[in-house]
This record gives sequence, structure tokens and C-alpha cells, in this order.
Amino acid sequence: MSKKTKAAETTIEDLVEQAKMGDKDVLEEIIRRIQDRIYGLAIRMLFIPADAEDATQEILVKVITHLGTFKGESRFDTWVYSIASNHLLTTRKCRAERWQMTFDKCVHSIEEGALETENGAFIEAEENLVVEETKIACVHYLLLCLKKEVRLAVILGDIFGVKSAEGAKILGLTPAAYRQRLSRGKKQLMGFLVEQCGLVDPKNPCHCKTLAAFHVKKKHIDPKNLFFATHPRHSRRESQSEDLLKELDQMSRAAMLIRNHPDYAAPGVFVESMKGLIDSGRFQLLGR
Repeated sequence: MSKKTKAAETTIEDLVEQAKMGDKDVLEEIIRRIQDRIYGLAIRMLFIPADAEDATQEILVKVITHLGTFKGESRFDTWVYSIASNHLLTTRKCRAERWQMTFDKCVHSIEEGALETENGAFIEAEENLVVEETKIACVHYLLLCLKKEVRLAVILGDIFGVKSAEGAKILGLTPAAYRQRLSRGKKQLMGFLVEQCGLVDPKNPCHCKTLAAFHVKKKHIDPKNLFFATHPRHSRRESQSEDLLKELDQMSRAAMLIRNHPDYAAPGVFVESMKGLIDSGRFQLLGR
């Protein structure tokens, strides 16, 4: 059995112990196992994939250079989420946050798009990928409408499925405070979707094709340079079929739209780039 095969069958906590004892070869497998989750957290916090890539790289450096401080008092995933969350909460303001997105601005876009449709200013978008881009980006925009701390709790709890005890540990809160923060964010998101989203209720004013055409016209979406519709992703086993979605009540449909947001795959650059940093000797590894 090859060394790589053995590493793939070993728990990540065991790999960390091997790394702490000086086996730098297992660092590649550690990076491979955690990069998707870090990147998935970063892209939902920062919106722009290039910013998420930069943040992921910075977080991976922090994780690898501080492996020696991991004491096994929690799951390694929890420890990694804590480092990633702290970095994303304390890092400089991202480009997307400068847009100062609010739920009122989202409503205004919906109303403006609907008005132009009524006036015959443009036809509905017909390109499936552009409509898919709009559908996915909508959740990203709504997340940006939340305060940073609340956004992070919603991503961890509602999209990643982190339970309250673990979420509290990650964010340095009591379980009750974590649940309260998560509940506040979900209430804001669900309230908007139930009142506005045509996928939740066909009678609602916002429909993906109309909004897609509006955003293309306003150059918010470039059909030749899509962020999300063509982004590498993993399939979600819990994804609901269209028929099943029709049977759910409005609040449940809204929840599914958030929960079934794409499971993004990190760009295949981090393992090689981190190996380069490790080999360069620029960082003291496994710091204590």
C-alpha cells in the first residue's frame, strides 16, 4: 500500500499528530481534506471568488503554521473553522462589502427589473447558465445583507449544518448566544424569501429569468465571465427534486434554497501553492 493510500485511510487527527512529529509529507493530505470547507466558508463570506481564494490561502498558512497548538480538545474540523472564522471576521473589509448590500436594495432591484419588463425594455433571459448564475448569486447577495457575525453563523449553522455546541465553540460564544445569532439571521433571510422569491411562491415578484435579464443589462452579470454557475462543485446528497419542493410549505422551500446552496470545490491550486511555501522555508511550520 502506497504512502498516499495510507494517508487517505487515516483520520485527519492522526495525520496532524504525524505532522507534529515531523512528517511533513502528510501536510499535503491535510490541506487536501480541509481546503474545500475553508474555501466554501470564504466565498460565502466574501462573494468574489478571487477574494475567497486569497483568504483561503492565508487561512491555510495559519492552520499549517499553528498545527503544534492543536491539542485535540475538539475535533480538528472545529479547530480549523475557528481559525477560518476569526480570520474572516477580522480581515480587512472585502470588495463585496463595499457595495453595502441591504434587503431594501434587493427589493429595489426586483421592483426595477419588474418595471422594465412591464415597459417592454427587455425580454426575459433565456440562457440557462445566466439564470442559474442569478439563482445562486441571489443567496450570496442576501448573505451580504447580514451583519458579518450573523452571516458567519448562518453559513456555519444553516449551510454547513454545524450544531449549536460546535458552532458556539467555533465562534467563542455560549450555545444560547450562537442559537440566537443563527435564529436572527435565518429570520431575516426567510422573511425576505417568503415575501419576494418566485421559487418559494410563484405569486411573488422576483423570478430568476426576469432578474437575470435585468442584471445582464445593468452589467452586474457578465454572461462570458460567470462566478458561480460554472464553478466546480460537489453534488449535495440532500438536494430536493422539483416535485418535492412543490409539496413543501413556503418557509420550508425558503429554507431549502439556503441549505442546498452549492457545495463548492476549491480551485486546484492550494496544495501546490502551499507545498511551494513549505519548501521555501519562509514560514516556521508547526509553531507552538
